[in-house]
Amino acid sequence: MTQESPVLVERQGALGKLTLNLPKALNALNLDMIDILAAQLDAWEQDESVGCIWIDGAGEKALCAGGDVVALHRESGSYGEQGASRFVQDFFTHEYRLDYRIHTYSKPIVVWGNGIVMGGGIGIMSGASHRIVTESTRMAMPEITIGLFPDVGGSWFLNRMPGRTGLFLGLTGAQFNGTDALYCGMADRLLPSDAKQALIDKLAVLEFAGGDQQDHARVSRAVQSLELDAADHPAPNLREHYDVIQQLTDAATLPEVYRDIVGYSGEDPWLQRAAKTLKAGCPLTAWIVWEQLRRARHMSLAQVLQMELALAMNMCSNGQVKEGVRALLIDKDRNPQWQPAQIDEVTAEQVEACFVEPWEGENPLANLE
Repeated sequence: MTQESPVLVERQGALGKLTLNLPKALNALNLDMIDILAAQLDAWEQDESVGCIWIDGAGEKALCAGGDVVALHRESGSYGEQGASRFVQDFFTHEYRLDYRIHTYSKPIVVWGNGIVMGGGIGIMSGASHRIVTESTRMAMPEITIGLFPDVGGSWFLNRMPGRTGLFLGLTGAQFNGTDALYCGMADRLLPSDAKQALIDKLAVLEFAGGDQQDHARVSRAVQSLELDAADHPAPNLREHYDVIQQLTDAATLPEVYRDIVGYSGEDPWLQRAAKTLKAGCPLTAWIVWEQLRRARHMSLAQVLQMELALAMNMCSNGQVKEGVRALLIDKDRNPQWQPAQIDEVTAEQVEACFVEPWEGENPLANLE
């Protein structure tokens, strides 16, 4: 492939390398990139000469900052003019199918999560067998700022974090680092950012046997050999704030939890930013976060992604995404006019409508297996 491709496809020994290649856009995922990744994973799974997959992002700033929300803004409905284009359905269907593919892939997948890893980037990383973070990793599910919701399996992985840290991160879009990612189950190893090429070189010369467990163990040993000493890990946020997070989310209803988080009066800057983001965020999104985690508690990953596809379609149809992206990235006034405007104005009927499948017939992800 040429350098102009949004995904660079390379081979180094038995290693198949995929590099998201839109560094100026922080490697934000567009539909072409998703389709290239999916097709290459399919091809390499059948190729016996490929023992391991490597996924990273071009440049030093990001693995992937999220999805192509500017395109979603263009194709989404406005308040009062509801409806989203077929592009929206195709984008999320293809993205979630790719995420599921990574979760269920037979060969080891190593994802180098250096720099910014948010939204759709977490979707790619969360299902990999070997998820690597560095001292510069910055992760978040910040969808509340654009009127979407923590998707790409967020209903699955946020529910599996310690205590109610997943609920807190989903509501506030708070950023967390590599140390936090290890703590909350979103990463496996923390390596120094300058160890990237050394790890690639190690993986490229491994002899893979085609046996799942043995090959995964070989990759694990290679990764572990370059691990950053624990004394040099970034200072944690999630573990340090765990007790306060539990207190702020220890209520029976969303409006109470919302008031407790937004009303945080302490002096910790990380918690202050979290409270500010939730207060400025989409009220309907906050309700979706609360409800998606409740509904998904006993769902399979496939069921989670099927539910999230309906949510994504509906949030792009009902005007929330159009308005959120407008305020953040189009007009850049950072003053979204959410409808409903307050957490207490959202009705149970409006929340329920977001979970209703908008298509006639079968869910486009019904055949995930």
